[in-house]
Amino acid sequence: MVWKAFFTPRSGSTKVPSFPVLKDSELALTWIGHASFLLQFPDLNVIIDPNFANWLFLLKRLKRPGLSVKDLPPIDLVLLTHAHFDHFHKPSLRKLPSPKIAVMPWGCGSLAKRLGFERIVELQWWETFGHGDWKVTLVPGKHWGARTLRDAHRGWGGFVLEHHGRRVYHAGDSGYFEGFEEIGQRMRPEIALLPIGAYFPDSFRHTHMGPDEAVKAFRDLGAEWLVPMHFGTFKLSFEAMDEPERWLRELAEAQRLTQHLRVLEEGVPEKF
Repeated sequence: MVWKAFFTPRSGSTKVPSFPVLKDSELALTWIGHASFLLQFPDLNVIIDPNFANWLFLLKRLKRPGLSVKDLPPIDLVLLTHAHFDHFHKPSLRKLPSPKIAVMPWGCGSLAKRLGFERIVELQWWETFGHGDWKVTLVPGKHWGARTLRDAHRGWGGFVLEHHGRRVYHAGDSGYFEGFEEIGQRMRPEIALLPIGAYFPDSFRHTHMGPDEAVKAFRDLGAEWLVPMHFGTFKLSFEAMDEPERWLRELAEAQRLTQHLRVLEEGVPEKF
């Protein structure tokens, strides 16, 4: 049961990172946990949906964040996929080191005021914002964006970040939908960060994917790498905490996708 997570001891460890030296078009991904990632290029540091919280109201974090806020590099760009508290976590955002630009869906900008950003940019689906040599596009998803029960004016989606010829797609929260194929055709992402948790009971699949649907989405996208997320951190549904990763690995082996699967360890940067 979900309520039993309240009494479950936390696992994992917060690591002192050893960030790699990057050259030319190299990039490094560090999974912080849940849907939070640090993306590093030689000249750009990006953080997506940062959440370092031990508690979200009565929801306990069951695996410690892989990185501490104090060990982050200066952040050039913050991407926020939607306004839900586990993705748009204000206390975490306030602690980010020198955040410059925050990009988010329509209707979310008012939530980002007084959080330390130099600039706040709202996008509609398929709109692109760029600065210097990078650009980011908000793409559709199958989810919802309300912060509170009566808060229906805010948007949601995923992001495709393009820089130095590399394209990284972060799906945010999403159920499976036919739009993944269009995203693949229009944006051609190389790396797909896809959610695989919070899918049971089946009624949850309207707005979340299980590993089976994430594999299908990955094929629709035509990406080279599948990096799973949104599992193992918070108990948001009723599948076992270790089931999403185990099931995903089984599916990847059965469908001969193991060589395309990169399951990251929280707090450990990996080059791509």
